[in-house]
Amino acid sequence: MAGYSGTPLADKLGIKAGMSLCTANAPSDYKTIVDPLPAGVTFVARATRTTGMVHVFASRAAELDAALKRYRRTLGPTAVVWVSWPKKSAKVPTDITEDTVRALALPLGYVDVKVCAVDATWSGLKLVVRKALR
Repeated sequence: MAGYSGTPLADKLGIKAGMSLCTANAPSDYKTIVDPLPAGVTFVARATRTTGMVHVFASRAAELDAALKRYRRTLGPTAVVWVSWPKKSAKVPTDITEDTVRALALPLGYVDVKVCAVDATWSGLKLVVRKALR
């Protein structure tokens, strides 16, 4: 469990039963850190219009910018995009902060609705498409 609330990470992220989930650049232990998962969650290799959630991990703003643009074109209007970047305390080289994520995402029509600790290394920001653009 990430953070201090005692809430399982899958619940914090909003992973629902039967959801399709795509990850990008996720840590090798991703399935372990989101365990337990609700029934019927499937991991897909590529995001499509029917993918319910994408969780992208990035340490470089240029990579994140390209990924967010790609997901904005690819995903359906109600899909969720979680963006994770290294926490300052993790001492991982990065040029991303929470403000960077917003600066890249907001012009694309995303709005941030939640933040959470993913694990000791990664922070996360939940993005959805602004309702007026759906």
